[in-house]
Amino acid sequence: MADQQRHQEHSGHAPDEASAVTGNTHHYPDAGAGHDDPGGFIETSQPRELHGDYATTAAHAGEMHEASHRAATGHAGHEAHAAHGVDHTGHELMFRNRFWVCLVLTIPVLLYSHMLQMWFGFTMPTFPGSQWVGPLFAGIIFVYGGVPFLQMAVPEIRTRQPGMMTLISLAITVAFVYSLATLWIDPAGGFFWEMALLIDVMLLGHWLEMRSVRQASGALNELAKLMPDEAERIQPDGSTERVPTGVLRTGDVVLVRPGASVPADGEVVEGTSEVNEAMITGESKPVKKEPGVKVIAGTVNGDGSLRVRVTATGEETALSGIMRLVQEAQQSKSATQVLADRAAGWLFYIALAVAIITAIAWTVATGFDVQ
Repeated sequence: MADQQRHQEHSGHAPDEASAVTGNTHHYPDAGAGHDDPGGFIETSQPRELHGDYATTAAHAGEMHEASHRAATGHAGHEAHAAHGVDHTGHELMFRNRFWVCLVLTIPVLLYSHMLQMWFGFTMPTFPGSQWVGPLFAGIIFVYGGVPFLQMAVPEIRTRQPGMMTLISLAITVAFVYSLATLWIDPAGGFFWEMALLIDVMLLGHWLEMRSVRQASGALNELAKLMPDEAERIQPDGSTERVPTGVLRTGDVVLVRPGASVPADGEVVEGTSEVNEAMITGESKPVKKEPGVKVIAGTVNGDGSLRVRVTATGEETALSGIMRLVQEAQQSKSATQVLADRAAGWLFYIALAVAIITAIAWTVATGFDVQ
């Protein structure tokens, strides 16, 4: 009878890949450290936290129906939280598209800049209205590529905590407004090309930032997919029953068929096999497992069949710990980031102070005919 049962374990089918999506999905944090998102942009001024919890441990026998219901509810809750996460792919594409469009529009601004023509010794063909080429394209760049930074600076101004977005907004706004004024005073004295290049650089930086955030968030999703939805728990009489992974508790013995994922951290009590731990430990070669050897939740069993006694479930598993570390790394700021935020705030005030002092000094000097 025992031999027949073991034969069934070896010949049993591996769980369907479509059901390998875990109920332990963690909500990854919002992106773009320090940038807020009014009207469709990235919102990260809020504390970023881990939503949801692993399904709670439930008793056997009389509470099984209730436990299954709670586990299923928890699974749906995790999926809902994941669906509510920020789609960093959309933000990445938005900044990428704006960068390339603005970069192309910057070319005529550079070519029709009087300063660059003087520096590099070239001239551009003139035609009726050619003097408006630079200002026109620079205006489009300011509206299409620069306004998003103005929108992201609004929350910083409201909270009276100027940062990088406020500093950038000050630079591009002053450059644009001053350049417009010079069109009637000194057409060759504007800063249209400098403003355009600054916007291009900032769009490129945000594109790269969103790409890195998306990749980090994708790593969390891939880790979550390693956990199976269900496990085969072995009853005292030797029979097996399929139960949600969330109801497993320490001391349960589960059957891990060939090709199936290990549902929880545990210790092999019977059977021999090789387990693929590449997604967890980075070890490319399958690791041999035999009685007394520990296995990690989310790893994939090889050709053998294993009986595993559960030693850790839910938040206590190694996989959960890895996901928690990844998320904490996303949420945290390095000392360099903190210093950059403080420096941006001080630079904003310094820029305003220097501008006011310069304006006063210029007015006084001009008033006294100082050359």
